[in-house]
Amino acid sequence: MKITIGHLYPDLLNLYGDRGNIQCMKKRCEWRGIEVRVREFKLSDEIDFTELDIVLLGGGSDREQMIVSKRLNEIKGSFHDYVENNGVVIAVCGGYQLLGNYYQIEDNKIKCLGLIDFYTEQKEGRLIDNVVLESDLCEMPVVGFENHGGRTFIGNHQPFGKVLYGNGNDGESGYEGIVYKNVIGTYIHGPLLPKNPQICDWLITKALERKYQKEITLKVLEDKEEREANRYIASRFSQ
Repeated sequence: MKITIGHLYPDLLNLYGDRGNIQCMKKRCEWRGIEVRVREFKLSDEIDFTELDIVLLGGGSDREQMIVSKRLNEIKGSFHDYVENNGVVIAVCGGYQLLGNYYQIEDNKIKCLGLIDFYTEQKEGRLIDNVVLESDLCEMPVVGFENHGGRTFIGNHQPFGKVLYGNGNDGESGYEGIVYKNVIGTYIHGPLLPKNPQICDWLITKALERKYQKEITLKVLEDKEEREANRYIASRFSQ
């Protein structure tokens, strides 16, 4: 088995080590004998989403988001088809915001992709803290770090998780991130996946099942160090 991971615009969207998510997916596949190809795309590159099994959109500053949003809107149709056809996406912070309808920054409204019906508004003060979530996607707590000025409102969509510690989407709802089909949007940096191996495996499993059109059970990895690190962070902040 093999998968292709598309990393969109890493020269602009790679805040807080989001590239580490790629390394984690690649390594956990290699440990299982799954061949991985990673393709990095620049703004000028054409993207054939039919050739991709997982897409990563990382985080970036407001300025970088404005630059990327213009390009993404040019390829909105093919990205939309990929998502609706159960394409796997992990979108972090700025990448998460870009999946929605818009990002309101003072008097400037960034037109986002509208792939999922939600929106983000910049509010006074930043939400900066460690994060611990309870998520339906895994049995382990989801842990990481958030740093965002935007408040995201997801309506009736499924959140990535319930906040046990931290601020989450807006600091008030008690929820963090979004899950839509095989898409995860989240504010968790750090990067997310090395600290949360079960989420990494969820993405890999969904990608393989979509590609090979059959149920996939991944080879179990020991994950002793990963579990101990996750447990330490969760117990430190959620008690």
